[in-house]
Amino acid sequence: MQLDAITGPDDLRERSREELDDLCGQIRARIIEAVTARGGHLGSNLGAVELTVAVHRIFHSPHDVILWDTGHQAYVHKMLTGRAGDFDSLRTAGGLAGYPSRSESAHDWIENSHASTVLSYAHGLATAFESSDTRRRVVAVVGDGALTGGMAFEGLNNIGHSGRNVIIVLNDNGRSYAPTVSRLSESLVRFRSNPKIMRRSDRLEQVAERIPWVGDTLHRGMKMSKAALRELWDSAGFFENLGVRYLGPFDGHDIAGLEEALSNAAQFDGPVVVHVLTQKGRGYGPAEQDTVKHMHDVGKVKPGTYTGMFSDVMVKLGGLHPEVVAITAAMPDSTGLLPFREHFGDRCIDVGIAEQHAVTSAVGMAMGGLRPFFAVYSTFLSRAFDQVNLDCGMHQAPVVFCIDRAGITGDDGPSHHGVLDMVLLTKVPGMVVLAPSSLQELERMMLDAIDITGGPVAVRWPKTAARSVGPDEVGSGLRARKARAADGRLCLIGVGKMLEACEQAAELLAGDGVEATVWDPRAVSPLCDRMLADAAEHELVVTVEDGLRTGGAGTAVRDALLERAEAAGQAAPRVRVLGVPLDYLPHGKPDAILADLGLDAAGIAATVKQDLL
Repeated sequence: MQLDAITGPDDLRERSREELDDLCGQIRARIIEAVTARGGHLGSNLGAVELTVAVHRIFHSPHDVILWDTGHQAYVHKMLTGRAGDFDSLRTAGGLAGYPSRSESAHDWIENSHASTVLSYAHGLATAFESSDTRRRVVAVVGDGALTGGMAFEGLNNIGHSGRNVIIVLNDNGRSYAPTVSRLSESLVRFRSNPKIMRRSDRLEQVAERIPWVGDTLHRGMKMSKAALRELWDSAGFFENLGVRYLGPFDGHDIAGLEEALSNAAQFDGPVVVHVLTQKGRGYGPAEQDTVKHMHDVGKVKPGTYTGMFSDVMVKLGGLHPEVVAITAAMPDSTGLLPFREHFGDRCIDVGIAEQHAVTSAVGMAMGGLRPFFAVYSTFLSRAFDQVNLDCGMHQAPVVFCIDRAGITGDDGPSHHGVLDMVLLTKVPGMVVLAPSSLQELERMMLDAIDITGGPVAVRWPKTAARSVGPDEVGSGLRARKARAADGRLCLIGVGKMLEACEQAAELLAGDGVEATVWDPRAVSPLCDRMLADAAEHELVVTVEDGLRTGGAGTAVRDALLERAEAAGQAAPRVRVLGVPLDYLPHGKPDAILADLGLDAAGIAATVKQDLL
């Protein structure tokens, strides 16, 4: 098999067109096999096969820098840079990461899973190479909606302004950037992408400009004619107004055509956009036909999950409250908003990959009388913390943040673990932060959130399995719930999903003669006075959370108990805070990662024995 013989990009150079076509088929088969077995990003990678082959045949990685935005379209890049033999380990513990990884290969310059960042990296690298007089090309492959993010435009503006030598490959696998293609536009594309013709055109303009009177008129006429053609037939105006030359569009599945376009782009001095049209999911019928299921990440909303419950409750809230609107940042499927959109149409607002805009726009909606619910992954909300704090918090806007994938998420690696949300959100004055410990608690908290109008509310839940409980195990409002009573020696406080681990640890400890009180705080901020008063009567308090242990929920409990004790002139109980260490954790199964961190029932029980016995 050709694919198994690829040890690096140099192995591509002498292959015939027939061999390359066969190789592309093998790559697609390997991607489908791996992703359907272990999850991952299917559609974007199937669409980028020929494009990736062409990029690696024209440029010389890692001497030439190839950057991917977002990194989830880099599976083919991994295979062509010597990792095809390990591809079956994709997204497994100790195996290949689902995104570029500097620890895996010198061909991976950045570890980027968050969109819209790569043009800024490219600008910085091109600046560094220019200052060192190093002849290295910087190629930024931008696609999958990354240009909807504001940071991408900041990077693009600076690349154009500086005139740095950056080749931007716009991998257009949607429709918004696709201009009308006709015989005339195809001719214009061939004209504009030929550097020799364009240099002659530029020289002709310069000569015309030097002819007195007539020359000035001729020069202006030539520029106006070119501008008119540009606006009529292609997407050049947008990019070239920013100082970036535009070439395209090109067929993203024609390797020969792509190689010619990329070779031409490399001859220009200054930044160039090469616009490439690709088909997402190409070569796999289900992905080609289903524009939602295979659009982003394989593995969608399932019944009995926190996301599934959120999805159901949003439909219920939409029916009860016509002022409710749902907001998503390009992820209506993964966050569970598709049913809401089907029921309520334009009350579901997709802003693209633009979390900062989403937050401030939600504040404006709330000011105008709507009740916005922003559904977002924890890791992506951290990109908009300034807006959460100063635009939403300071204005006391009643926005509800529905935070999915909070805590340890697993297979997607360090960039996707949602370990910052409690640390950050509990520092926003007036922010209510709720953490459900069951499906029924999530439903209750969502229904309660709409009645909290004095400021923002955040409800955060994990990706992992959700348990179902009876009515007597569901709280209400901002009150904590005592899940187990004991003799006052030990108090366990389990935040959100960690309540179950605390209850299991209490059972283990009971077998050793240690009885534990167990609290479900429900509201991480504000903390419940009743829970704090009870915890203060215990010898040892152990808090357990699936977020950073520094500055998170446990730290808040410890500080509150200390302040309470100082105010009463009493000694505070000993407090042990268990949580995620301040580190970048690798990918793996969430339960396995939590166990390694001592955050499962056995680990919690072992910590308590060490402290008490």
